[in-house]
Amino acid sequence: MISTPKKLTTENLPELKDFLERKVQEYNRPWFIENDPISIPHRFEKKQDIEISGFFAAILAWGQRVTIINKCSELLEMMDNSPHDFMLHHQERDLIPFEKFKHRTFNATDVLYFIHFFSWYYKKYTSLETAFTMNPSEDSTDVAPALTYFHEFFFSLPDAPKRTRKHVATPLRKSACKRINMFLRWMVRKDDKGVDFGLWASLRPSQLVCPCDLHVDRVARMLGLIQRKQTDWLTAKELTDNLILMDADDPVKYDFALFGLGVEAKF
Repeated sequence: MISTPKKLTTENLPELKDFLERKVQEYNRPWFIENDPISIPHRFEKKQDIEISGFFAAILAWGQRVTIINKCSELLEMMDNSPHDFMLHHQERDLIPFEKFKHRTFNATDVLYFIHFFSWYYKKYTSLETAFTMNPSEDSTDVAPALTYFHEFFFSLPDAPKRTRKHVATPLRKSACKRINMFLRWMVRKDDKGVDFGLWASLRPSQLVCPCDLHVDRVARMLGLIQRKQTDWLTAKELTDNLILMDADDPVKYDFALFGLGVEAKF
C-alpha cells in the first residue's frame, strides 16, 4: 500500500507508477476473466463472434457483474451462441424471442436495432474494426474522432430509434464513454496475458482512453489521478493523460489496477 496523494506530482509519480505496475501484474491475468463481462467474448474463437458478443457485453455492462454475464448469456442463447452466423442468416421469426429481452433500460427496441445494424453491416464488411476507422484517425492522439464517427455511423440506418442512441455513447455529448472505451480496450490492447484480445491494428493502444467506471473513478481520485469534480469525457481524458505519464504506449493497462483495487475494496 502507498500513501494516497491529493494530487499527482513529479515527486510522487515514481512511487505511484511502481505501485500500479505491480497491481497490473496482479490483475491482468486469466483468472480476471471469469467474473468479468469480458468472459462473454472469451467464449468464442471466431473474430466476428468475439466482436459482436464483446460489443453486446460492453453495452450491457452496468449493474452487478453476475447479472450482466447472465443477461449476455441469455441474449447469445437466442442467437444459438453463433452471433455472426445469426446476423447473416436469421429469419424474421427468429427475432420473436428478442421482443421480451430487457436489461435495465436496454429493451427490445434497442436489441432489435442492434441486430438490424449488425445484420446489415456484416453483409458488407468483414470486421467491426472498419466501422471505427472509416474516418481516418491515425493522427489523433486519442479515439475521440473514432468514437464520434462510429456513433453517427451506427445510427445512420433510416429506421434507427431515437431512444437507442443513449446506449452508444459519444464524446460529443460529453459522456465518459465508459462502455465503448472498455470495448476498444478489449479489441485493441495487445499483450501476452490472455485477457484483452488485441484483434485490431488500425487503432493503437496509445490512443485508447481509460474506461472510467465507478470503481476506477473512486480509486483514481484517491490516488490523485483525477481532480475534475464531475465524471465526463474530460474526466476520462484527465485520467488517461495522467496514466500516459507512466506509460505513453499503453496507458489503459492501468485500468486493470484501478478497477481491480476498486472491486476488491483493497483501496
